[in-house]
Amino acid sequence: MIRRMPILASAMLVFALLLSACAPAPMPPQTTAAPAVKATEAPKPAATPTSAPAAASMPNEASAKPTAPAAAVSAAAAAAAKPDSEAKRGGTMVVATENDTGQFNPGITTAGGTHMVTGNIYNGLLLLDEQFNPQPDLAESWTVTPDGRTYTFRLASGVTWHDGRPFSSGDVKFTFDEILLKYHARTKAGLEGVLDGIDAPDPATVVMRFRQPYGPLLQRLDVVEAPILPKHMYENSDVQTNPANQQPIGTGPFKLAEYQKGDVARLVRNDRYFKPGLPYLDELVFKIIPQANTAALALEQGEVDYLSRVPGPDQARLAARPDVVVASTSAGSGGSNCQDTLIFNLRKPPFDKLEVRQAMAHAIDRQQILDQVRFGQGRVAISPISSALSWAHNPNVPKYDRDLARANQLLDTAGFGRAAGGTRFRATFPHPPVFARQGEVIRQHLADVGVDLELRPLEVNAANEAVFVRQEFDVGYGSYCNGPDPEIGVTRAYVSSNIKPIPFANGAAYSNPQVDDLFAQAASTIDRAQRARLYGEVQEILVRDVPYWWITEVDQVRAYKRDYRDLQIWSGNLAERAWLERTP
Repeated sequence: MIRRMPILASAMLVFALLLSACAPAPMPPQTTAAPAVKATEAPKPAATPTSAPAAASMPNEASAKPTAPAAAVSAAAAAAAKPDSEAKRGGTMVVATENDTGQFNPGITTAGGTHMVTGNIYNGLLLLDEQFNPQPDLAESWTVTPDGRTYTFRLASGVTWHDGRPFSSGDVKFTFDEILLKYHARTKAGLEGVLDGIDAPDPATVVMRFRQPYGPLLQRLDVVEAPILPKHMYENSDVQTNPANQQPIGTGPFKLAEYQKGDVARLVRNDRYFKPGLPYLDELVFKIIPQANTAALALEQGEVDYLSRVPGPDQARLAARPDVVVASTSAGSGGSNCQDTLIFNLRKPPFDKLEVRQAMAHAIDRQQILDQVRFGQGRVAISPISSALSWAHNPNVPKYDRDLARANQLLDTAGFGRAAGGTRFRATFPHPPVFARQGEVIRQHLADVGVDLELRPLEVNAANEAVFVRQEFDVGYGSYCNGPDPEIGVTRAYVSSNIKPIPFANGAAYSNPQVDDLFAQAASTIDRAQRARLYGEVQEILVRDVPYWWITEVDQVRAYKRDYRDLQIWSGNLAERAWLERTP
């Protein structure tokens, strides 16, 4: 039995400078899309801080018009029934997660299983609200030069690492230079070509200099995209094997107290957290339950308090319970606007042939996967850029309807005739447990055209290692998250400079100089209409080349006990402000 103990409440002190499209400088327009967030209750609205005005945002149509359920409200409203002044101190929240964190360095991976835990241990320079507007975190304020090339951040005072060492601008510079720009797939791909340098002129100031105007920066500085790690723990070491990866030292609201691989990670309150009064909870426990339906039963039986994923068949039953909130969002610990994606290994036959990849696209029935495996939670993905990013999404790309005759013709043209038993070739498919059911269905689809897909289920970190690091696969799986802007989450999967042994980088090893150039132009262009045109052209090329096959756009459905308030279900930092209404 987990002990639940009392805590004091206090308001979080926040301050931010308003970054607005109507500033006198020719700043890049806001290029964010609000996560589509909905919930099954409509409590009192959450209190919002007045000292941190949000930057202008441009929510897309899908997020502005949630479709179901009928009583949908925002995740922030669903999470909070009382203002912060009534928040209580104490208690434990048990989170069911399907994946073991594996290690605790979020700077070297974008894996959601790792970030779900570490998002509560570390901080970013900024955090994002549910509309992807930047808010203060380790940086209490920031300014941008009129040409959009220099960002200056003033760091919060009184911040210490969990071991008591002071945090400073040196930690920020080191994290970017030696960790994120080398190992974090999205940050590396997005910044390495445009970032001119980072300066730390004094312990409380960070200056980021760019070679060209760079608009998406503020949306990529949260704990998911740019977690800040301690220089004193990682300097002069191999970042990927450093013991600190198993014994993390962060600045965040919680610190690691216990880890049992494959079972549990237990975090406890950081009593020296730099945001006064936070966090409210005493403990945050991540219980690893690989089967989502088992986790749903554990929620109903009171063994866990929060589900990171609700299986389709269980959603209606849980939503009907008076003690449970079911809410969905397009964002989470691993990123936002995510797409379940097949990765073709272009390094070797048979997927180095375009006709084979196009045949796979014609053979797979994505609508069946959406309806029968995902129970309608999401949409069929038609391009590399999610429809949630409506301004950048190109709906007019070539379509690959299920067409077995066309698939067979393409495979014949590619030189892969059927053997005596009807099989053309065998392909290996290492995948994590979460994709097991999709894998079975895809295996059946490909068998219809003579392709024998050999399923190799692996623990999530082992699957990522096989695909992204060792490249021991024919077909792989990735949940590629677009982020709030294509520059943040899309670029990294397609530019040739990111063909690296890094999780969720360019796993297909796709290389096209024209695509590289289009992504570079889009990153350096201020005008949104021009960026949309460039991204539209990129999508046409990628859909024609099929280096990946995009299955579904994923809605992330959560469930939690109604007594928990102020959960940030769209954020990497789930529980910084969370509190329990009734404590023992």
